[in-house]
Amino acid sequence: MYVFMTNGTIDYLQRLRSQYANERMLLVYDEDNGMLIHETEGTSVFHEPRPYEVLDAVGPLGGSFVVCNNIPVTDEGRPLFEHRFQQRARLIEKEPGFVAIRVLRPLKSDTYVIMTMWENESAFRRWQQSKAYEKAHEKRGTEKAIDQQRSIFPRPSYVTTYAVVKEG
Repeated sequence: MYVFMTNGTIDYLQRLRSQYANERMLLVYDEDNGMLIHETEGTSVFHEPRPYEVLDAVGPLGGSFVVCNNIPVTDEGRPLFEHRFQQRARLIEKEPGFVAIRVLRPLKSDTYVIMTMWENESAFRRWQQSKAYEKAHEKRGTEKAIDQQRSIFPRPSYVTTYAVVKEG
């Protein structure tokens, strides 16, 4: 499975989504612009997509709040990074308000995206305060943590958050 992303104005992206109503798409926005996420087994309908291969997927595209952890990884670091996510505890799926997760391998860049979808922002914030979050990130900052493997991260990671534009 693949995920393709493209950015633009909300109006343009809404028209694009309507044009391909049979495709699995999610329209989101932040302070600056909109982003259309297209999930498919085939090719993208976008002219200039950011392509990703889905390494792990739980739940359908949806919710009302989307969080993307954008993590640049060197070519040499990819196997270690992907192994880390294959071994994840999977506790997030049990959290109240959790809708979906996608672990995305970049096909034309070095930045992986860990995308989680939530019923609302409050559900995400509760997850961040939970024991499950603590468990999922317990090694962070320790010698055993992947975040201490500085040589596999060419730049710092960053988080982007979006609200979902409901259809209709």
